[in-house]
This record gives sequence, C-alpha cells and structure tokens, in this order.
Amino acid sequence: MTPGLMPGLMIAAPASGTGKTTVMLGLLRALRDDGLTVQPFKSGPDYIDPAFHRAASGRQSFNLDSWAMPDAMLHSLVAQGSDADFVLAEGSMGLFDGVATPGAAGNGASADVAKRMGWPVVLVIDVSGQAQSAAATALGFARYDPDLTVAGVILNRVASPRHERLARSGMAAAGIRVFGALPRRLDLKLPERHLGLVQAAEHRDLDARIAEYAAFLREHVDLAALRLAAAARPRDTAEPWRFALPAQRIALAQDAAFSFTYPHMLDAWRRGGAEILPFSPLADEAPDAAADLVWLPGGYPELHAGRLAAAANFHAGLARHAQTRPVHGECGGYMALGEALIDADGTRHRMAGLLGLVTSYAQRRMHLGYRRATLRAPMAGVGEGTRLRGHEFHYSTILEQPDAPLASVTDADGNAIAETGSYRGRVSGTFFHLIAPAQ
Repeated sequence: MTPGLMPGLMIAAPASGTGKTTVMLGLLRALRDDGLTVQPFKSGPDYIDPAFHRAASGRQSFNLDSWAMPDAMLHSLVAQGSDADFVLAEGSMGLFDGVATPGAAGNGASADVAKRMGWPVVLVIDVSGQAQSAAATALGFARYDPDLTVAGVILNRVASPRHERLARSGMAAAGIRVFGALPRRLDLKLPERHLGLVQAAEHRDLDARIAEYAAFLREHVDLAALRLAAAARPRDTAEPWRFALPAQRIALAQDAAFSFTYPHMLDAWRRGGAEILPFSPLADEAPDAAADLVWLPGGYPELHAGRLAAAANFHAGLARHAQTRPVHGECGGYMALGEALIDADGTRHRMAGLLGLVTSYAQRRMHLGYRRATLRAPMAGVGEGTRLRGHEFHYSTILEQPDAPLASVTDADGNAIAETGSYRGRVSGTFFHLIAPAQ
C-alpha cells in the first residue's frame, strides 16, 4: 500500500460488447494473485457486474454513478476502498456515453467518473474486422476530451499474429500505447440474458473461469506496465454516506429471482444499524415475522413465475406483514407483488395479489434510463414529497395498473414517464431501482 496515495485505473471501451468485463475480471484476479489488495468499482447503474467483481477480487464492489449520486457520495464510496493497494473501475457502455442533462454531479458517463477520481483510462478495443483502422478509434477517444487521460489500449479478439502486428503498427503510428493483445477465445465469453450477464451466483464454475481469465490476461498483457500507468491520487477519507434508514429490521428477498440490490444500499443500511433478514421466495419462505419492512428487489421473476405462483407460504407471509407494516418491491419485486405476471410464452401466473398490477413478457418492450421521482405517498419508511433518483431497465409491459400512483416520475431530461409505480395501503412498488435521494 502506498502511504497516503491510491493508484487506480478505469477499464473502459468504445462500446458495449467489447469484452471489457472479461478483461476486468482477469485483471482483478491476476493482481490479487500477485499479492495486491484490489478495490473494484463499477461505473453506472449496473446491479449484476459488482457480484462478479467480488468473486474475482474478494472485496465488495460499489457502483459509482455521477448522474444519480452527488459528488460527496461518490467520494465517500471510493473511501470504502481506502485500505486497498490498487483501484480498478469498470466502465459501462461506451466511455463517453451519458445523458444530455447533468444530474447530481455529472452526466453518468464512465469518462465523467474517471475524471472526477483522477483515474487514467485503459480502453479495451475489439479489433475484429479491422487492423490499423482500430488506431483511428483509439486516437479519437484519446483526443475527445483533453481533461481525460487515456493511458493506452488492450487489443481484444485478435485473429492471428499477423493481425496483431498490423493492429500494433497502427497504434504505434498514432502514438497509442498497447498494453497487450488478447487472441480470440470464444470459450472465455460469459453467457448473457436480456438484462446482461447471467448472474454470478448461477455459475457453479465461476472461480475456475475467473482463474482462467487471469492466466489468459497474465500471458498476453503487461501487468507491470499497467500498474505503472495508474495514477496515484490522495486516498479519500470522506465519511460513509448516510441514507435515511427505512426500518430497523429489513426482510430482504434474496435468491435467483430477486437479487438486483445495489451494494451501496445494503452497506448504508447496515452502517445505519439495520438488521438484514434474508429469505427466499423461491424456497417458499415467508419474511421474518419480526421484520419492520419487507423489501423485494428486482431480478428475474419471469424466469421463475411458476414457482413463485405456487409459493403459498411466501404469499401468506407477505399478506400478514402488509396488514401492519410496509412492503415494497422494485421492478421484478414490484411485479411479484401484483395480481399476475404473464411470461414470454403467454402463460398467466398468479402473483401475491397485494397490488392490482398485471405485467406481461409476451408483449416485450424495453424500458431503460435514469429516473427522477417525487413521492406522492410514503414508500417503505420514506415520506411523501421525498425526491429520489434511480434507474429503470426491464422488458415487461403493464397490462393493468388500477392502484394509486406512487410517484411523479420523469426521465433524466425531465420528460414524464408513465410508469409511476403504485401503492395500496402499506404496499408499494416502483419500476425504477433506487440509487440515491435527490439533493
């Protein structure tokens, strides 16, 4: 550990689908195997990748989102890793992809986070179908924002030694440093589904896969040069960010159907003194009877709709709790609180029936983007009128929503969103995942 200083890098790409997550996981494990304590972060509103980061590094990864999070919150989350030797942050989408209207601190782009934290960027460039031309892409990214440092590139999906020589020659002509070149390996690709990677917990051989990624990166990337390229900045010493605690004892659904919970939210709850009481709806478990609040996070209820429909003990436990205490669901959790969920095959499955919501995956439509919300009624211990920031990403369509709207919701640019969430008595739900209170 460098006294007082924290070296760090952002692993990013010109676009999604370049292989940067595989590179990130391989680097995390390789540096860990070298004896470094590596703190991972994920830029943007991604609730799947941090679990992979944790598996590779042995440390909890936190999201850093400059649109939803104020600057003080960003620095407080980075301070969570102040005891580490090295920081590796993974970008999202393309390096400069954000929103048009700035939010709490910035526009949400990976480049924005990297600049705020002083981390140079290493671009993972897919050179499939090109050679020297890849250098033009790298050069454009390096020059696009003079306030951002692009330290160099890792070439990915290289077809042959000749292909590598040609791509490297183009980078040399453009003055772009190449840290390594990864041969095309289709067997190293992680499986995906409609919201991103298949969840980390679903991979029985994940540790072996990550070890293979690390060996692959070690063979083809100059790890020592990467470490030297990292910028050493003063370690953040900010106090942990405090959220208003929604309840003292929180029954949290946790299984393959309900797993999309931001690590910084759980960490803030625990730091605030909350007791997290996990339970599994798929195992037909009821929430703990001693809980003050039941929270159903997002996930993949549509893939397990039959089991959820048959989970009579789970449904009865929710109903008992809702008689006296709040129940809240986000996205998939919201759907599970509704009257019914229609799966991709058109089969209708009875859900908990605590809300009148009926959703369908047979009529798929993508809903994606940041959300601003002002509560029109209390939500899980949060008072009416509270302003929140979050993110929505799902493919379901609302067929029926007879209950009162929970919030006034807009996108990042202030355009009204029809998916307002809803509430009935003590039960509430939203399609957006809460990231932070608005400032």
